[in-house]
Amino acid sequence: MGSPAQVLLILLLLVPTVSAALAQPARPEPVTVARGLVHPWGLAFLPDGRMLVTERPGRMRIVARDGTLGAPLAGLPPVVASGQGGMLDVALDPKFADNALVYWTYSEPAADGKAGNSTAAARGRLDGNRLVDVEVIFRQQPKVSSTLHFGSRLAFARDGTLFIGLGDRFTRKDDAQTLDTHHGKVVRIEPDGKVPADNPFVGRAGALPEIWSYGHRNIQGAAIDPATGALWMVEHGPQGGDELNRIGRGANHGWPIITHGRNYGTGTRIGEGTERADVVPPVKVWVPVSIAPSGMAFVTSDRYPGWKGSVIVGALRGQQLVRLELDGNRVVREETLLTDLNERIRDVRQGTDGWIYLLTDSADGRVLRLAR
Repeated sequence: MGSPAQVLLILLLLVPTVSAALAQPARPEPVTVARGLVHPWGLAFLPDGRMLVTERPGRMRIVARDGTLGAPLAGLPPVVASGQGGMLDVALDPKFADNALVYWTYSEPAADGKAGNSTAAARGRLDGNRLVDVEVIFRQQPKVSSTLHFGSRLAFARDGTLFIGLGDRFTRKDDAQTLDTHHGKVVRIEPDGKVPADNPFVGRAGALPEIWSYGHRNIQGAAIDPATGALWMVEHGPQGGDELNRIGRGANHGWPIITHGRNYGTGTRIGEGTERADVVPPVKVWVPVSIAPSGMAFVTSDRYPGWKGSVIVGALRGQQLVRLELDGNRVVREETLLTDLNERIRDVRQGTDGWIYLLTDSADGRVLRLAR
């Protein structure tokens, strides 16, 4: 050991390092709230802190605050549970405390035994362990025979209208650039399914009036910016080219003409390039490797120091959580979290208690809470 003066000098040199380490906030760790869910897809919080969780095979359950799984809710319409299809997203009416209305999306079979399916949205009133007065308020048209790219996420705007993000159905990707189908679109409807009079394509010949924006591939996350009221979404690219988008009214978001994605396997270019004057560019792209972004949420609580205002995005292929710091419409920092989770993250929500909750996509899916 050196002299007392040397020891003192070493300690003084170490103080800033130790202080800096102590000042760093603890990284969040996932805590299991519930498990035993079969490919859970969507998560919504009831006012009392219980959760509504959809399962892709065609079920919706109430999960108690202690993690107990309720029996599947009765009253759901038939679901095509095949490939990427099944029971999808779930959301509560903004006036749920008064009307008990629940909204959900799912893959709907064609009527009368005909071939084909499409994404549909329905609503019903939660009454105990069943949904009553169920009605389909939107059907993606046309129905096609595909088990891929259904979308879909729900987000209520500040004015009470409902946004639904839809996939291009994979085999119909070129439809994303036309206005005569719902493939590869964001649609905006009233809660009862009516078309808002101020939708951008109302009255245009050959255009479906529900369309809000177009040029999307496979929307997997949606959230309303609490600061501005703007709609943000994430969507899958093919081989690379996943996107974070701030959705514009009547905007063309490019797919499949303008994209950073590449063809599977060959890596060859898709479309005309990565930008064009009439196409709204993504806020962020993930290249050259897709993370397959999933659910997303804006952080508004104080549970996580330094996180307020950030966007949290789950990843399926990437099996991780991504935090994006924003400056207006720019991403200024990206932080990757939970890289050792080794599970696909399907949905991300902020709970009524301010904590962030995740769904893991597996045959033994979990509800996780990010704790510090």
